[in-house]
Amino acid sequence: MKIAYLGSGAWGFALANLLAQNGHQVKMWGIEKDVLDYLSKKREHPRFPGIHANENLHIEYELKGALEGVEMMIESVTTKGLRPVLTTLLEMGGFSIPFVMTSKGIEQGTGNLLPEIALDVLGYTYKKYIGCISGPTIAQEVMHKMPTSAVASSYDPEVMHAIAEVFSNDFFRVYPNADIIGVSFGGAMKNAIAIASGIIDGLEFGQNTKAAMITRGLHEMRKLSRLKGAHPDTIGGLSGLGDLIVTCLSDQSRNYKFGRMLAEGVPPEEAKVKIGMVVEGANTCISAMELAEKASIPLPITEAVYKVIYKNLDPKEAVKQVLTRTIKEEYL
Repeated sequence: MKIAYLGSGAWGFALANLLAQNGHQVKMWGIEKDVLDYLSKKREHPRFPGIHANENLHIEYELKGALEGVEMMIESVTTKGLRPVLTTLLEMGGFSIPFVMTSKGIEQGTGNLLPEIALDVLGYTYKKYIGCISGPTIAQEVMHKMPTSAVASSYDPEVMHAIAEVFSNDFFRVYPNADIIGVSFGGAMKNAIAIASGIIDGLEFGQNTKAAMITRGLHEMRKLSRLKGAHPDTIGGLSGLGDLIVTCLSDQSRNYKFGRMLAEGVPPEEAKVKIGMVVEGANTCISAMELAEKASIPLPITEAVYKVIYKNLDPKEAVKQVLTRTIKEEYL
């Protein structure tokens, strides 16, 4: 298949290279010209030295060239960057091929997940083309061909199965799941909880603390996901619980690293600069709190993370506030 890949970040390169290894002809475009130059000259990504780009991965400097003659589009931009990209695609004449989202986030102000943003920009005539892929997928592990499982979803069954088929190989296994809202929500919300996990390790608390935080964090995800109409089984699957576990436990996760830096006393803006990539969980905290406040849904862990980042709350005090809340029945 001929594929246009929009986005040249770490995750974009990991997936684009995987698709190229699967035998597809992939044209990668991005807004970071220095990254594209590096990829073109060195045939490797600046964040992953030593991992060679497959010969089927081609670099495109112009979006028009990347889109020419392709049968599928895949994006790996930020949540904030999705609207401008989709608007540009419409201005270029639109499309009639699958558009697959790999980014994870909740839009501030609207509370929209990525598939909802796509519908808002493109209109419902494009609904059948919209899909996504998500799950517990650390980029570096995918590039080293470690066994990995993910979930493909779409509003259209044919597109959903096409996504699963395009990505799947003998080390990257993709399960179809028709609940595109649930798949998208789990991947977004877990980033906020992962920041809390990093804070816990930065404060040198133990495994008891982390296990409780992950479990109660999953409970917050389930509560808020009902508001978006997600299926509870999806939140307990690879794109929810699976992604939550890997992001909370992996020191390769930018959200985990961010939380750890906060606990060690690094100011939020300085921590973002040190990480060098968008920390989606910091933005998701705002979006999640906006949704929760409108529906009067308590999210103590997410709220504590929000206060640490935006209200200068000391991380130790944030943990104390969560632990001293009134105890209720576990599933309330």
